[in-house]
Amino acid sequence: MFADYAVRAEHSRGRRFPEPSHPYRNDFQRDRDRVIHSRAFRRLENKTQVFTRRYSDHFRNRLTHTIEVAQIARTIAAQLGLNVDLVEALALAHDIGHPPFGHAGEKALAAAMQAHGMSFDHNLHALRIVEDFELRYAAFRGLNLSFEVREGIIKHSRDYPGRDFPQLAEYLLDQRPPLEAQLIDVADEIAYATADLDDGYEARLLTLEQIRSGVRLFDGFYRDVEQGYPEAMEKLKFNEALKRVLDRMVGGLIENTQKEIQTTGVRTLEDVRRCPSRLVTLSPEVEEQRRTTKEFLYANLYFSPALDEEKEDAERVIRDLFGFWISKPESLPPSYQEKAQHEPLPRVVCDYIAGMTDSYIHEQYEKFCGTRNP
Repeated sequence: MFADYAVRAEHSRGRRFPEPSHPYRNDFQRDRDRVIHSRAFRRLENKTQVFTRRYSDHFRNRLTHTIEVAQIARTIAAQLGLNVDLVEALALAHDIGHPPFGHAGEKALAAAMQAHGMSFDHNLHALRIVEDFELRYAAFRGLNLSFEVREGIIKHSRDYPGRDFPQLAEYLLDQRPPLEAQLIDVADEIAYATADLDDGYEARLLTLEQIRSGVRLFDGFYRDVEQGYPEAMEKLKFNEALKRVLDRMVGGLIENTQKEIQTTGVRTLEDVRRCPSRLVTLSPEVEEQRRTTKEFLYANLYFSPALDEEKEDAERVIRDLFGFWISKPESLPPSYQEKAQHEPLPRVVCDYIAGMTDSYIHEQYEKFCGTRNP
């Protein structure tokens, strides 16, 4: 049963190109399926989340992270009475605009574009993917997703001022996104905060002692686990404590969001859109726990010297390939050469690189720039 403030598929603002209704799937279910069947979604399997396969082939990549975000978001949405189909579609699409090599790749691509007076934003790139780059249908370019999914791709994690982004005017930039979209950003934060502790521990870049001393929430649960399972293996105790951290954050998000909805008196979707602030939030206490966990990860994992070589390699590969294709656009694939006749060359090169997987961009680097470590 949906809450009154949930988005309903039958009230969708529709698609850019009208289509007849499907006999047994609503519009948001169709959008979810279109994302899953897209090339951009499949490429997530070979895009780095935090760790490359140099450490292990079972660490999270962009695809497995996306699936975990979708699972967490569906659980929360059901408890809040939100539209689970819309939430799932948004969760599955939320990372399709990311380039190869994780955050190091995004940093390098943004720097390359900035040198040309332009920018790279993975949300805006995701919108370009679903509106233009995906070619699956004879009747239109892109995936022709519903307005609500396209709006959520843009607005789930940040607000875009209308004066700075006139090209996004159709997406109601002066209004809050629905709760279904607001949920994705916090579910994403919860997912990677806990998953990266797990992968960091598995990679032996984080020790149990480091985590316990740096993440008090985890330490408290680990103490409880030790009392309940004194004979268990350390890894199983770790898993149990981390599961409780995840439950704490998810439960805290559900409870605080319910409280915010009640306090603000929100009853309808229009109330949500007019609300002066986002409603899907953690309580101050749980937010502080999430924030300190994130700070711990930045200090001890994301900026770990052990990852410096990989990040530097990623930045060099993107920087050198970007420069190569700017200087020799005739080396781009024919379809991108054609696009460069109508769009700025830096944007075309950026689009090409952003769509690559980690393995494919390495192949291109070795083809055009030589070995990665001369």
